[in-house]
Amino acid sequence: MSKLPSVSSDKIIKRLLKAGFDYAPIKGKGSHIALVRAGNHGEKYLVIIPKRDPVPKGTLISIIKQSGLTREEFIKLME
Repeated sequence: MSKLPSVSSDKIIKRLLKAGFDYAPIKGKGSHIALVRAGNHGEKYLVIIPKRDPVPKGTLISIIKQSGLTREEFIKLME
């Protein structure tokens, strides 16, 4: 299992947008960004990203789970 990188929320947002995510409709003001992506089998993935630098490890694990990506896919995306 690969070690998670230390990354900022801005980098996560940019890379997920390139991977096919879009901004979710704005539901209010705050320090979090919501991204959404439709999956291959009709499922939807909603990822909530706090504006932090760096994003804490536990939050990063949660973002990976929400995105539907594997840990390895996420790490490769962040390179």
